[in-house]
Amino acid sequence: MDQLDQRACLGEFLRSRRARLRPEDVGLTDYGRRRRVPGLRREELAQLAGVSVAYYTRLEQRDGHNVSAEVLDAIARALRLDGTERAHLMDLARPKARRRRQSRRPQQVRPALRTLMDAMDGVPAYLVGHRQDVIGWNRLAAALFGDFGALPAAERNLVRLMFLDPATAELYGEWECQACWVVSNLRLYAGQHPDDEQLSALVGELSVKNEEFRRLWAAHTVADKTHGVKLLRHPLVGEMRLSFETLTLPDDPTQALVTFHAEPGSASEDALRLLASWDAQRAAEQAAGAAAGPAAGQEAVPAVAEDAERDAATA
Repeated sequence: MDQLDQRACLGEFLRSRRARLRPEDVGLTDYGRRRRVPGLRREELAQLAGVSVAYYTRLEQRDGHNVSAEVLDAIARALRLDGTERAHLMDLARPKARRRRQSRRPQQVRPALRTLMDAMDGVPAYLVGHRQDVIGWNRLAAALFGDFGALPAAERNLVRLMFLDPATAELYGEWECQACWVVSNLRLYAGQHPDDEQLSALVGELSVKNEEFRRLWAAHTVADKTHGVKLLRHPLVGEMRLSFETLTLPDDPTQALVTFHAEPGSASEDALRLLASWDAQRAAEQAAGAAAGPAAGQEAVPAVAEDAERDAATA
């Protein structure tokens, strides 16, 4: 089955949102009759939205073409959708001819933006583009999340790493929450870019290889780029709680700069500073090794890593 069949996605999204509501949630009387499905019945939702049951049923059964904005807005209100969910509903119901086509060309990072990331001393930062692909990063982000540069470009994807890379899974102390967020954000993107062939391939691969991804994808939750706190457990410097900010580029809304910082004076700030120090020393050792020859400096990196681990344990 086509993972991104928009007619199917519209019906599945409506059913998933209807299933989470109970009659008492929306001011209806529940007479205690046995319900074959969770949540509101179609006729109850149609009543709340002010449309016929037959009309609403067609929407859930892949006949969502030429639906007016007024009807979609009424359904969104009846389903108690938030702003992100409402926008997603509009995307799913948009006629195909009016959809935005996804460029197949690799996204570029402006040189000035690369310079900015490199200048963010002590602040891990990376740039994400289509499908949550990581298209740019600074040294501290690579030290914190893993060496993006060592991966093939096709594998530098936050969702793919979350579900297929054991090291990334171990890094997140609240993996379930983070996994739900990246899938929800990918769902939102899918509604905006249903013709993205690379997205379809990514969803297909993850659906085959990871059962948890299949479950979360089937939940049809959506989430926008935002801010918050991540709990990370780094193998060298230990546990950190880092605040993150997602800054959408004004000249290209498909790209967003994500930055991370620790609360001043916290143990997380000490750990992040230690990681930055270790990374700087590793870079110096590698530069010295490259200048002296291939053999020099090869044993220095593990020694620095051991120092970082010892300092983290006594911090």
